[in-house]
Amino acid sequence: MRLTTKGRYAVTAMLDLALHQVQGPVSLADVSVRQGISLSYLEQLFSRLRRSQLVNSVRGPGGGYSLAVPVDQISVAQVVDAVSESLDATRCEGKGNCQDGEVCLTHHLWQDLSQQIHTFLDDISLADLVARRDIQAVRERQDRHADGDRIACSQVS
Repeated sequence: MRLTTKGRYAVTAMLDLALHQVQGPVSLADVSVRQGISLSYLEQLFSRLRRSQLVNSVRGPGGGYSLAVPVDQISVAQVVDAVSESLDATRCEGKGNCQDGEVCLTHHLWQDLSQQIHTFLDDISLADLVARRDIQAVRERQDRHADGDRIACSQVS
């Protein structure tokens, strides 16, 4: 069982949004620079997040994305679910046809594990993550690097 890139990137991008939205809508270009996620991939993820009503988009100059729901009401599991990411530990994707069309010996064990992981992630809100000191320290480092990159780019232009 493994959380794929889609789920990891969606959680990372939503946490970045939660950390920076006090300054207004956050551009995906800024998220891309800070998190090292391609802009086109972020656009795909945010399309799904918008459809799930977790984010709002703002068009025009100064536009970007903001959380559509208070930060303390968005769980990590909701974000993962919104991008259609499966946390399924079974070989059969939960269908129960893992051994010649029938349930295998350990199917229910892996299904229970999948449920435990989902429950664990459902109990963690973006607000819980934002409040963590280690996450705040990473944010400060990323912001310093992103600001340095912007200054270097403007001096070249």
